[in-house]
Amino acid sequence: MFELGIETQAPSVDDVHAMAAALTRAGEALDDPARIDMLRALEVLACAARGAQAGITADFDRSQRAEQQQAGVPGERLGQGVAAQVALARRESPHRGQIHVGLAKVLAEEMPHTRTALAAGRITEWKATVLARETACLSRADRAEVDRQLAGDLDALEAMGDRQLYGRARALADQLDPVAAVERRRRAEADRRVTQRPAPDTMTQLTTLLPVKDGVAVWAVLSREADRQRSMGDTRSRGQIMADTLVARVLSSGASAEGSSTPARLMINVAVADSVLLGDDHGVGWVEHYGPVPGDLLREWIAANAEEGVDQWVRRLYVTPQTGELVAMDSKARRFEGKLAEFLRLRDQTCSTQYCEAPVRHLDHIKDHAHGGSTTARNGQALCEYCNYAKQAHGWSARPRPGPRHTVETTTPTGHTYTNMAPALSVAERGLRILLDGYVLSS
Repeated sequence: MFELGIETQAPSVDDVHAMAAALTRAGEALDDPARIDMLRALEVLACAARGAQAGITADFDRSQRAEQQQAGVPGERLGQGVAAQVALARRESPHRGQIHVGLAKVLAEEMPHTRTALAAGRITEWKATVLARETACLSRADRAEVDRQLAGDLDALEAMGDRQLYGRARALADQLDPVAAVERRRRAEADRRVTQRPAPDTMTQLTTLLPVKDGVAVWAVLSREADRQRSMGDTRSRGQIMADTLVARVLSSGASAEGSSTPARLMINVAVADSVLLGDDHGVGWVEHYGPVPGDLLREWIAANAEEGVDQWVRRLYVTPQTGELVAMDSKARRFEGKLAEFLRLRDQTCSTQYCEAPVRHLDHIKDHAHGGSTTARNGQALCEYCNYAKQAHGWSARPRPGPRHTVETTTPTGHTYTNMAPALSVAERGLRILLDGYVLSS
């Protein structure tokens, strides 16, 4: 049985791995009361582990900044790439890595009571995040006061629900610094945005973050239209009418005097095998910015567009049937442009950093162009903006590696390596074809 002298020495990496292995047998030979006790004990352990991660993350950030400073990195670039390393170690996206680093620094430097509560397993990482987030607009002194009042009593803090904790933290912050509350609202309004992510059953979640007056107004318009349609006998639900109304008004460029409208002209890249497109197979295709889509739905879309007279483009690009890898393209230009740029976006689909999966924003040379890297498909990768900048930080390197599909090996400043392979695009044994401007590209 695993034993660890926690009171005498800090656990090593091997100790923690041994502890994780021992936990696979944690539920053996327990009755129901003991199972409940074990669930609580494991929850405490999980929270304490997050607290330990926060402390280690804060130490890592300080060490990396000192190392970068010693290496002559400009002050404005100190800390670049730290969150990306944390994200890779925790097997999460770079965005989550930024949140982890930010929380760790706040707990270490400004909120000692919350840090203690998390390290003791008395609160979850999310509760610690709520406290840090809702006090971000305050001075260090005011933030420390909220920390003392809410996290100083561990029993009271542990008993609070997430919503109660949020309300108490927000109320205290507003009470201590009303001016900061106004500034927080101004910043929040500047962060308005629209996001999209896949949902189950070939649906998608389109989310908007709006100032309250705009969000309420949009909701009122859609709700009023739903009430009007329902009063006229429409059999759709209110939610269906609101969703359909939103789509119709966004995708229409405006109604004519007769009430007709012109659909927006769009181009959406779709990857699908010819056998699926023609209905010979029941496979799937791939839709840019979404992912896998059933072949029958793709055929339905194409048929509907043909019936409505929407222009269609036929594009072709062969891949190798055995691996699903797109064939290579080269360019003598400095930048990835034109067909080569589209090639990289279709091949990698999302940011090629492991665990990231953010939308593609930059096309990057794996081996820097300044160091002799060529502008080729093999030396190119699609990245989100954050990952591209992170990999330009001190101590990072990357290189193409052999593999069944395009493969990149990235090495971080600590010497850890992470390998990412482009997704397989073949969706049928005949091989995948992407229709690309009538050009058949070959290696």
